[in-house]
Amino acid sequence: MSSFVRPADAGQDPLKEISVNYRPISTHLAITPPVSVVIPAMNEAENLPYVFKTLPDWIHEVVLVDGNSTDDTVAVARDLWPDVKVVRQLGKGKGDALITGFAACTGDIIVMVDADGSADGQEIVSYVSALVSGADFAKGSRFANGGGTDDMTPIRKLGNHVLCSVVNTKFGARYTDLCYGYNAFWRHCLDKIELDCTGFEVETLMNIRVVKAGLKVQEIPSHEYLRIHGTSNLRAVRDGIRVLKVILSERSNRDRRGERRKAARALPVPAGRGEAS
Repeated sequence: MSSFVRPADAGQDPLKEISVNYRPISTHLAITPPVSVVIPAMNEAENLPYVFKTLPDWIHEVVLVDGNSTDDTVAVARDLWPDVKVVRQLGKGKGDALITGFAACTGDIIVMVDADGSADGQEIVSYVSALVSGADFAKGSRFANGGGTDDMTPIRKLGNHVLCSVVNTKFGARYTDLCYGYNAFWRHCLDKIELDCTGFEVETLMNIRVVKAGLKVQEIPSHEYLRIHGTSNLRAVRDGIRVLKVILSERSNRDRRGERRKAARALPVPAGRGEAS
């Protein structure tokens, strides 16, 4: 897929000339792939107005995964976005919620957005632009040039940096940020990576497995804002340990190639093919 670009003519509305199969982003730019936005939420009724306010009106669908909220999360979402697709989460954890949401998406492009108001939906156009320009996975980064964060303590920044360095070294990645949940990807990526964890570490697992699958990754500078209402379920030490366990449990392609070479050397030499003594 590629972007459709057409210069605007004076006195003419170019959007009227665009096929109904295209979704207008501005007066001179439109895309054809439908975009699904997945929002995992549990008791985020107060934050959803800020989240939905920034979502572009050209997206194909919003999939809200409700983690058994006890407040008005679902009612508020339906009031803000009448066509929202609400999916009830049967399991627990952010990873489980995202996997549930991905399965419900019908768009060619899937965008992951947190429900706490920390992400700016207007950045989605940057993610989509990277994908239609050739990337398979558009990974948000708070530490790429142009990004930033208002919501990380020094200890979390240090932990993120250390874990990111480990992933880069072990898997040959070039990430500047590891534990960030604002990402987008073509739906076909789900056929090439397996997601089998339920917690916050799902983001790290995705980042590792897209690299192992040989998918083209492009980092997108992103600014993370403070959570507007409520408190996060993230626990730096607990979840940092879970992320580290995921990293250490994943075997790099280089490790597997080395094991195959060792196995090949260990095979018996067929008769008549070896050197005579």
